[in-house]
Amino acid sequence: MQIIENSKVKEKVYIEKLDNGLTVMIIPKKGIQKKYMIWGTHYGSNESSFIVPGEEETTNVPNGVAHFLEHKLFEQENGTNSLDVLTSLGVDANAYTTNDHTAYLFQGTDNFYEAMDELMDYVQHPYFTDENVEKEKGIIGQEIMMYDDYPDWRVYINVLQAMYHNNPVKIDIVGTIESIGKIDKETLYKCYQTFYNPSNMTMVLCGDFEPEKILEEVKKRLLDIKPSGEIKRIYPDEPEEIVQEKIEQKLEVSQSLYAIGIKDTTKCEQVKKHIAMEILLNLLIGRSSNIYKELYDQGIIYSQPSLEYEFTNMYAHALIIGQSNNPEFVYQKFKEQVEKFKTEGISEEDFERIKKMIYGGYVIEYNDVENISRMFLADAMKGINSFDYLEEIEGVTVEYLEQILKDVFKEEKMVLSIIKNKN
Repeated sequence: MQIIENSKVKEKVYIEKLDNGLTVMIIPKKGIQKKYMIWGTHYGSNESSFIVPGEEETTNVPNGVAHFLEHKLFEQENGTNSLDVLTSLGVDANAYTTNDHTAYLFQGTDNFYEAMDELMDYVQHPYFTDENVEKEKGIIGQEIMMYDDYPDWRVYINVLQAMYHNNPVKIDIVGTIESIGKIDKETLYKCYQTFYNPSNMTMVLCGDFEPEKILEEVKKRLLDIKPSGEIKRIYPDEPEEIVQEKIEQKLEVSQSLYAIGIKDTTKCEQVKKHIAMEILLNLLIGRSSNIYKELYDQGIIYSQPSLEYEFTNMYAHALIIGQSNNPEFVYQKFKEQVEKFKTEGISEEDFERIKKMIYGGYVIEYNDVENISRMFLADAMKGINSFDYLEEIEGVTVEYLEQILKDVFKEEKMVLSIIKNKN
């Protein structure tokens, strides 16, 4: 196994690529009682158009298939539900779908290998029928309608739709009532066979493991499946321009919600830019920023907004999401602060303070088996080793920050999403 060690957090990750193409990552945690397992496929809601290895024709599927598959894998041919089986073993089990991957997981202190049996069994044995697919459409349809009225979700989806013309990141992960209505068992089986091949999957295990022993336990439970060729993923062309600067919706809310989005079309090193974006967002409107103090003192905002930089190899954007009684004013002050930093520069003292805070947050993540496992899986889907963040942060300077500010934070790439009370 390849061993990658980071001396800063005194952690090692053991990486093995098996003959069937599966990548297994093992992070030993001596003396830790909790164990965590997560198995992910590089298949998310963005993949609705692709060419199956060995075929020439493009396959197009409805939006929402990746999430639909995630739901259906728990249902077994013998009538049991694997989520119920895992819960009965005393472990905390779950699954989730993102734009670029789907993951199945559990954590616990006891019955680990019994839980591993169940997870690896249901992920490798799909069971779809006309009847159970139709039944699931009703369940997911209710989920879609619930999210349509959920203000926190709508302000997020709306800001993406204001930024992106064609990129599938703007589409709700669960799809729409219309799109899931077109899903059938043949579609599910085709997507499963294409994207759930071991060569398109990564497994992360974190806990008090002997790497060689736990790797053998994984191998014993794998089906004999040959690696497939490369899946050609087809995405629509996306203009650099935004769709519209402002989008507004009215729902039942006690306080207006807002989301400021910055569409990032620049291309440079992912990890270093991600770090710089985290630092910049905190300097601009984080809890210790001048804007935050001013808006808080004026009663315009009541808590720190969430600050995120989301990216894959096909999109990137920064998001600032919070509550305010005057979202337009928050947006205007944010843009003014961006221009002020561009003309006056960024304080070295403030930069070092936020940089240390960000670094401390990275280090803390390594103390929790769940955080470290999900982090390594999500980064692996982007072709990143999570240890890179601890190394790259040293190379982030004020000068680099100011260049990213100039290149990314352009007013013509900014949008504002608002959810106001319908009354």
